[in-house]
Amino acid sequence: MIIKSKPLKPFFFKCGSILISAILKRRFNKLIINPVELKPNHSYILMCNHFSFLDGFLAFYLCGQVLWKPGFMRRLYIMSVKKQMEKNPWLRYCGSFSVEPGKLSLIESFDYIGEKLSEPGNLFLYFPQGNLESMHIPDIEFQDGINEVVSRVKGNCQLIWCSNIIEYFESTKPSLYFNMLDCGTTADYNFNQLVEKVNVHHKKALQKQVRFTKPGK
Repeated sequence: MIIKSKPLKPFFFKCGSILISAILKRRFNKLIINPVELKPNHSYILMCNHFSFLDGFLAFYLCGQVLWKPGFMRRLYIMSVKKQMEKNPWLRYCGSFSVEPGKLSLIESFDYIGEKLSEPGNLFLYFPQGNLESMHIPDIEFQDGINEVVSRVKGNCQLIWCSNIIEYFESTKPSLYFNMLDCGTTADYNFNQLVEKVNVHHKKALQKQVRFTKPGK
């Protein structure tokens, strides 16, 4: 049996968003968001590259700045390993629900988030790589769990990717760049096309943020 989420009420989500925003603004030199056009009255799957312990907080900040508004996002859901949730019961109150890879309850976890994403305003935060990898890798490898989630969504659901990249350049504090991409909806979902689109976008984001020098120059 899975541990189901008890997502934050709108008031507490807003309070948490303000707190995280204040912390990140002290830690970073600049927080730059390159947004996408959101589809109203949809649910949302927000996919991000997975490179640090801070990833969840960065996504929370992004949601608060871009997706949290009337007619769009109202609830946040996150898939977390069951053992981690048993050690940290507070996670369920931040939107986490449990998953046990390789166990029969995995189907129940997919069914649960599929049901939630069938309701407009719910957002599922997903890290498709599955493991921590450098933000500067040129290719993002997707685990196939996204197929299981999308196949269970009944309703309008927008897929969004964000390449998060940190650079220092001229400051002693790092700057954080959120490079968002509209990946269509579950109605026109194709796994291979999604992976290709994300990787083209991720490479462009790296080229935009990193100061490359041509060989021999």
